[in-house]
Amino acid sequence: MDKPAGTDISIIGEPTTHPATCRFTIDRPVYPGGSAYFGSKEAAKSSPLALKIFEIPEVENVLIVENQVTVTKAGFDPWPVVGKAIGAKIREHIHSGADAVSEDFVKSLPAEGEIRKRVQQILEREINPALGMHGGWVELIDVKKNSVYLRLGGGCQGCGAADVTLRQGIERSIRELVPQVGEILDTTDHAAGRNPYYQPRK
Repeated sequence: MDKPAGTDISIIGEPTTHPATCRFTIDRPVYPGGSAYFGSKEAAKSSPLALKIFEIPEVENVLIVENQVTVTKAGFDPWPVVGKAIGAKIREHIHSGADAVSEDFVKSLPAEGEIRKRVQQILEREINPALGMHGGWVELIDVKKNSVYLRLGGGCQGCGAADVTLRQGIERSIRELVPQVGEILDTTDHAAGRNPYYQPRK
């Protein structure tokens, strides 16, 4: 059962493998069943929640999925300072009762088949030739709405730098070509660490 907007809101900030990125988990859905990425304030016009977060000067990009908001920042202010400001913006948005992402954004999304086609093209033309030089490859497993599921193999599987490769290289390339893509998830079983990689939702 969803919690009403007027009750106390619990938000937990969790660091990621990228020091400039932090994931904020809220105790209620903010965008149920949805996934939306905004690489700039200009791109966030269809998201009242992202626009509020972009009011913070250090914010570079925002990913909103279900009950999580993942933010990448620039600058030298530490996460405890920036994170407190982000938490305040999230609470302010929830109290407003507005949608996190507008229907205009949903209507603007390409069809799953179109996203699949364009992602597959960039994997074949750019990403896999580059990874192949290091004995690795990446394959497209699935597209659900605008979420993309990938699997890394060869020299990339089990590699300690695999997450960095995915986030900083593969993800950037995909978003440049298909900016409407939301989550980009690695379904690979790297069998490493306390932070298991995502599995596709059923």
